Amino acid sequence: MLDKLKEIDSQILALAKIRCQLLSQWQELPSKSDGSFTSLLAAQATSYESATDGFETQLQRFIAGLTFQTAIRRSSIAYLGPEFSYSYSAAAKYFGAIEGLQAVNTIGAVFEEIASSHSTYGVVPIENSTDGRIVDTLTMFIRKPIRICGEVLLPIHHNLLAKCDRKDIREVYSKPQALSQCRGWLSSHLPDARWVEVASTALAAKIASTTPNAAAVASREAGAHHGLAIIADCIEDNQDNVTRFAILGDEMVAATGDDKTSLMFQVPHQPGALADVMVMFRDNNLNLTWIESFPVPGKSNEYFFFVELEGHESQPKVRAALNSLTKTALRIDFLGSYPKARS
Repeated sequence: MLDKLKEIDSQILALAKIRCQLLSQWQELPSKSDGSFTSLLAAQATSYESATDGFETQLQRFIAGLTFQTAIRRSSIAYLGPEFSYSYSAAAKYFGAIEGLQAVNTIGAVFEEIASSHSTYGVVPIENSTDGRIVDTLTMFIRKPIRICGEVLLPIHHNLLAKCDRKDIREVYSKPQALSQCRGWLSSHLPDARWVEVASTALAAKIASTTPNAAAVASREAGAHHGLAIIADCIEDNQDNVTRFAILGDEMVAATGDDKTSLMFQVPHQPGALADVMVMFRDNNLNLTWIESFPVPGKSNEYFFFVELEGHESQPKVRAALNSLTKTALRIDFLGSYPKARS
């Protein structure tokens, strides 16, 4: 058995080396859009004839990420830390391997990493299926409208983690959003426990590992890392709880045929201004998949609008809508076109 496994490992390593050589050649091809990881993923996505299962997808991403880092460009990937946070899991899912992942303390710091060119990519949460928009992320897009070059969907399963029995838990640590998403379960099963808000679920797990009678709401990975037992799993009130993460990076991604476009704009504060914009999208037969309003800082009753629509910036109908919007908007920031995420 061991000899057979060794033989298979040797074959995998040989094929990985060949893949690195092909990637080096791919980087030099004039037909590719650029030497970016997101372009590589987009090119691979269009070449696969059918969707693969979860194991195959995860394995493909891992191999793609590791060989890209080896053969083309060592990339620094900023994410909201610490290690084993949900942002860490999203980054690992999208980029396949954990090579190059760099934890920072805030969502704003992720944007700063990209703006200052200290990191090639950034991973930030943008929307949760339970709590809706991520305010800190949208605020940073207003301050620093950095390009989006990809997205990833991460199912969020919260677990109650501790080193003591459930009956002995007096405090539950987690970030505010996680506590909110488990409100019903916690109120029912731990009605007397005090909720303590901290910066991240991973930090909550760390605190629970050294604090008597404390528990954390966090991921399995965070619990395993800090030696915590799973007291109860999947305690989120919405079992279909998913967070969508945006991949930040200053690059254009080629169309795949299944893309979306993100933009942010401000229209004059007058009757019908937003309705006129909606007509522009309708007349160009564009389907909006997300729209959020966000107050303009320092101005009452005025808003920025974040919009996502189906289609790629290279398509004539998308360009036509953007050109029309440019003529009427007080401010417009094109945030990028990129392949739709697969669950």
